[in-house]
Amino acid sequence: MKATRVTEGIYRLSANVSNILFEGMWPVPNGVAMNSYIVKGDKCAIIDGVCAWDGVPETLLSQLDELDIDVKDLDYVIINHMEPDHSGWLDAFRNVRDDFTIYTSERAKPLLDAFYRITDNIKLVKSGDTLDLGDGRILAFEEIPNVHWPETMATFDTKSGTLFPCDAFGSFGAVDNDAPYDDTLQEEQIEFFEREMERYYSNIVTSFSAATRKAVEKVKALPVKIIAPGHGIVWRHDPDRVIRSYTRLAGYSKGPGRAEITVLWGSMYGMTELALQPVIEAIESQRVKTRVHRVPESHIGYILDSVLQSSGVVLAMPTYEYKMFPPMAAILDEIGKKKILNRKALRLGSFGWSGGAQQELDEIVERNKMKWDFLEPVEFKGRPTEQDIALIRQRGIELARAVKAWALADDVA
Repeated sequence: MKATRVTEGIYRLSANVSNILFEGMWPVPNGVAMNSYIVKGDKCAIIDGVCAWDGVPETLLSQLDELDIDVKDLDYVIINHMEPDHSGWLDAFRNVRDDFTIYTSERAKPLLDAFYRITDNIKLVKSGDTLDLGDGRILAFEEIPNVHWPETMATFDTKSGTLFPCDAFGSFGAVDNDAPYDDTLQEEQIEFFEREMERYYSNIVTSFSAATRKAVEKVKALPVKIIAPGHGIVWRHDPDRVIRSYTRLAGYSKGPGRAEITVLWGSMYGMTELALQPVIEAIESQRVKTRVHRVPESHIGYILDSVLQSSGVVLAMPTYEYKMFPPMAAILDEIGKKKILNRKALRLGSFGWSGGAQQELDEIVERNKMKWDFLEPVEFKGRPTEQDIALIRQRGIELARAVKAWALADDVA
């Protein structure tokens, strides 16, 4: 990667990372960009950083050379977010300079000690505080807690109107040297990053959608001209576009989402699978799109993306030892922990010598306060009969109609 100019006095340093599981669990088949920013007035600040994985801090420091910036000219380090993919480079930075001042939130201070044993030269800031870099460049700080860690804040350059929100407004997806900005991308490339953003949000941020909605309102009150996040592309042509996307995704948590239904299914010996095509055909007969995932074959990261964006969910699975099919129980529990609420839903599936799946399903939904609205389930012993298939089709149509009525209510009103 090479350093690039965001706007007058602001530069972007980036490193792409691939062949990893993000946060140790989320697939990133298209990689992910780690972004850091240099802001120059009479004095110089670096905002956020990168992870400590092999070669990544060195990539960032080498880009300083491209800008003809001596590391000793970096007077201030602004830490918006303490997660190690943004702060892990601090150890490498201290090896070349140990007398810098950190500006960060009060909640970040104990993490600086716990992660890196840094306890000195820390300036704690809160919403409304500023840092004057000279030459008319003032950085203003705004706390945006729980987007997605409690200590998170954003930094706003009042001179250029550039917002540095770290993980907020970020996305998965590696960036090209020649096109790291929305105004250097074709529309289909921007749409690629928006799709990567949807999965990023569902995996990383969606548990904190209420906090995200509050953060978005704070951002809307600022005269933002550019949004420069810690992951993904910089939005300097149309920053409102990414604000609208995050507003939409945060709203999906409570619902409704799109007029779509995610079908999650698992089958041990093919009997529950016999019900799969009839329910999909019934849903799609109502012109409702389906997103289909087999459990446990589909990774939870892709399932969360689909469920967050869908207003309805089908859970098709057999009973297993008086309970839910275990992989489906684990998936549903994680969906609940992510606070994806109020979905229209249907359970169907096979049982053998005993039922019992409904009790565990009810326990998971109640424990996580999911408030899902379930139709009457369709449960069949062994293979589904013709009557069972007819009822499954009927339920699929009922679910599709309920989803359309909910998700398209604003269009009709």
